[in-house]
Amino acid sequence: MKLKTGVLLSLMMFLQYYIWGAWYVTMGTYMGEKLGASGVAIGAAYGAGAIATIISPFFVGMIADRYFAAQKIMGVLHILGAALLFFATKVDNNSFYWVILVYSLLYMPTIALSNSVAFAQMTDPGKQFPWIRVFGTLGWIAAGLVISQLGIEKTEETFIVAAGISAALGLLSFALPNTPPKAAGTPSSMGAILGKDAFVLLKNKSFLVFFISAIAICIPLSFYYGFANPFLNEVGLDNVAGKMTMGQMSEAIFILAIPFLFNKIGVKNMLIVGITAWILRYVCFAYGNMDASWMLYAGIILHGICYDFFFVTGYMYTEKKAGENFKNAAQGLFTFATYGVGMFIGTNYSGFVVEQNKLVDATGHNWQSIWLIPAAIAGAVLIAFILFFNEKKEVATA
Repeated sequence: MKLKTGVLLSLMMFLQYYIWGAWYVTMGTYMGEKLGASGVAIGAAYGAGAIATIISPFFVGMIADRYFAAQKIMGVLHILGAALLFFATKVDNNSFYWVILVYSLLYMPTIALSNSVAFAQMTDPGKQFPWIRVFGTLGWIAAGLVISQLGIEKTEETFIVAAGISAALGLLSFALPNTPPKAAGTPSSMGAILGKDAFVLLKNKSFLVFFISAIAICIPLSFYYGFANPFLNEVGLDNVAGKMTMGQMSEAIFILAIPFLFNKIGVKNMLIVGITAWILRYVCFAYGNMDASWMLYAGIILHGICYDFFFVTGYMYTEKKAGENFKNAAQGLFTFATYGVGMFIGTNYSGFVVEQNKLVDATGHNWQSIWLIPAAIAGAVLIAFILFFNEKKEVATA
């Protein structure tokens, strides 16, 4: 891969995740403080991304892969998305959900499209892609730091920043290497797009336990994505958006340990460590406050273990179980079930829980009760996982 191509792809990934990180983390705070939204409404808005995740495989599989060059359709979607992000600052609480839903339907397909553009230019994806994709994590971190330094995380200006970056990436997309439709002229089916072939993996008891656990763990994940920022602001932490980037920094560090540990301790122990980290995170949030702020920081930093040791390890485990025959279908099914179905359940349930724990005078929430619920759910997942997951040690390929 040429240096110029690598620079373009790295910039693409940086901007792709900068957009998401600029508005997604602080949306709950903005909705609560500026729009007067309820916990249920905030949960529903975060659920829009889950709905889009469920729908986006149809768009990419049936339309983008067959009729359009990936970089061109990505450019159009980001330009339209920029307009919608700006429009989101002009609507009230009643319309905000629908704007975010339509925007999410435009944005989520671009994740797969950006990956397609990157992979199409690589001679050795296994070695080259991680170095390109890490710029996405850096983009998310940069967005949080900028939002924090500008002091705008409780305002509509986060969406304006995201809109500007979305427009820039839209224009840049037309300068990316050409990536013609890879499935032009080939037959398509709903079953193939949903990863129907991968359902055979569910006949394996251990994989079925892992699969159900992955869906269930998205419930506590939804609590973090939707309400960690409002919680940390409410308890008095300052520059929350910037400090929450420590979670992504932790993610970038711990991901480097996964290949080594996957070899040494096996997939079951890796997943157990990941689930245990979920429990510890929410216990830290439940009992943390400004007098014990180290617990708040610990809850943020644990994100790296929570995400990497469960989801990244889970993707590796899924690929191992699927083999070469239908590994793409298996990964698609895993994403559809977790970030689609699991997150849809989790975002709606977390919104309900937060609303039920609003203080009588409406000045805040009973956060201890709120955070102990995802801790308990993660604990139940951990017990079930230990009891029923009996996979032999998986060895990673170097």
